Amino acid sequence: MATSSSFGGFGESQTTNRLLIFYGNNYTYWKNRKMYFIQAYYYEVWEIITDGPQFVTKVLNGECVSKTREEYSNLDKKKLEMNAKAIHMIFYALSPNEYNRVSSCYSAKEIWDRLEVTYKGTDQIKESKISMLVHEYELFKILDDESITNMFTRFTNITNSLKSLGKS
Repeated sequence: MATSSSFGGFGESQTTNRLLIFYGNNYTYWKNRKMYFIQAYYYEVWEIITDGPQFVTKVLNGECVSKTREEYSNLDKKKLEMNAKAIHMIFYALSPNEYNRVSSCYSAKEIWDRLEVTYKGTDQIKESKISMLVHEYELFKILDDESITNMFTRFTNITNSLKSLGKS
């Protein structure tokens, strides 16, 4: 297991497998790390988060209704298990305040979507953020007494923010 001696940026006791807890800041950073963590360990769980679970239902008198527990097949149980695993993997990486924000959600997709809207905003807010970042990008120049390293970091932050909002 990789430790801080082989990868820069990790605390002394952290490993590359340690979960990053989300406290309400740096959402895009947390989201990307969480997404790849889940995909690496259990891709089927990631599909439940992005596509949503297919809850256990049956057609009764032309209407879709939930099955009772006694009616669950092994496949039905597997679907419910995948959703529970997905919820667990998200809840495990949330601070108590963030957990409270999403604890009333019933599916992993609902949790993920609520965090997305909360921290990235609606389409209107997203477009406003993109517009502001494009403006910063267009007017970008090195500041007085700014090092090349700091300038590059500012530039990278702008371009990465635009990319995370879907603008290349």
